[in-house]
Amino acid sequence: MEAFSIFQGMATVLSDPTTLFFVVFGVIAGVFVGALPGLTATTGCALLLPFTFGHEPLHGLLMLVGVFTGGIYGGSLSAILLRTPGTPAAAATMIDGFPMSEKGEAGRAIGLATVASFTGGTVGAIVMTLLAPRLAALGLAFGPPEFFALTLFGLAMIVAVSGDSLVRGVMAAAIGMWISTIGFDPIAGSSRYTLGVRELLGGIELIPILVGLFGVAQVLARAEKLLVFPKGPEKERYLPRLADLALTRWTAVKSALIGVFVGSVPGAGCDIAAFAAYSELKRSEGANSDLGKGNPKGIVAPEAANNAATTGALIPMLSLGVPGDAVTAVLLGALTIHGFEPGPVFFASNLDLIYALFAGVIFAQVALLIVGLGLTGIFARLIRIDQRIMIPAILFLCMIGSYSVRYSLFDMYVALIFGCIGFLFEKVRIPLSPMLLGVVLGTLSEQNLRRSLIMSHGELSIFVQRPVSLALTVGAILAIVFMVLRLRRSSTAA
Repeated sequence: MEAFSIFQGMATVLSDPTTLFFVVFGVIAGVFVGALPGLTATTGCALLLPFTFGHEPLHGLLMLVGVFTGGIYGGSLSAILLRTPGTPAAAATMIDGFPMSEKGEAGRAIGLATVASFTGGTVGAIVMTLLAPRLAALGLAFGPPEFFALTLFGLAMIVAVSGDSLVRGVMAAAIGMWISTIGFDPIAGSSRYTLGVRELLGGIELIPILVGLFGVAQVLARAEKLLVFPKGPEKERYLPRLADLALTRWTAVKSALIGVFVGSVPGAGCDIAAFAAYSELKRSEGANSDLGKGNPKGIVAPEAANNAATTGALIPMLSLGVPGDAVTAVLLGALTIHGFEPGPVFFASNLDLIYALFAGVIFAQVALLIVGLGLTGIFARLIRIDQRIMIPAILFLCMIGSYSVRYSLFDMYVALIFGCIGFLFEKVRIPLSPMLLGVVLGTLSEQNLRRSLIMSHGELSIFVQRPVSLALTVGAILAIVFMVLRLRRSSTAA
């Protein structure tokens, strides 16, 4: 039934060239918005939402879906080329993407990211078509104990992005988690660590931290060393090799499945999906892998996961009326504006629109593949620009991206401060990715731990009384045990 209906949806989309135009326009707009540090897919969807008024609901929705798809992919471009993730979801891609760019393989890295994004999004769209109601129900089974166990598992896997030193990685993550506590207490409502600064009452936004740690810090490092930006060979490949695709095919599929599941959990988001897939890749590759040094799998895993998460986030929104993340909250608003009420009744009474939307998501992935591969050569040549022009341009984009979050000069200062912190941390070899992961997971971890303890009247047994939280907690404990055993083996070998 689902297969037949999806073919009907494809026929609906293909029968109207205007629909395809909106899909392609949304993807192109999303790519350019996502590539600019600070301008996330959420920003792009919010800016284009008014343009959906007066158009057919399907046209407007598919344009926003295209922006969502292109925006998440676009963040990988600046992550690979400039070591400045355009979106939080691209921070994991940067770990192996930028080293490939430094080796003169920027085109190959972007090509891999493009194909992985297409694969992840397509797998996610297929899973969404077949299992949307079931996955949505599973996602709603996540309560505070399950969310805390999920963040605990993610924090336990910090070893996956801690580089050579576990102690430094844990310290960086602890600093990131402390940063996430600045501002109002989410439960008690009192202020914490604000030092009397009014702008800190609402906490520190993620985007200025991200831009500072990776973008501004990179500008400072290159300005100090007077390095030229990496230049590829005279005839650089701008398409991934068949050997690359064969090597990474199972990584792409596995990461896509991780991404669509994480994306279907309300509140998880594409950034958590990307780090979850990268952590799983690190675990499966073993301690002796070259991840972090330009491994193609290190690009494929997070890119497949974060683009699969875009379709996963649509599942609870459409079938239950619960937005999976900030972008789907905008899409939920668009549906409401057009007179629809997402939920079980919407699913039953608007099957034509639902399956046309599912088909449009698949066409958005095809458009992304064509646009991404078509522009890979142009993007890769950007790193050939003279550093005396590029470094000020990157700093300008970082400041504009930070300012655009809340239109606040304070966020620009935050980016500069974290740029200096990132620069100093790299001097003493403290990894930055665990710090970012600590910031991302810190608020979610604290809120759900305290809510769980309120639910159980302070009893920690709540985390082992529920199957999902028990499985995640056991996974976190096993990760810590394996981490300790690995350290002991390495110290004995030394």
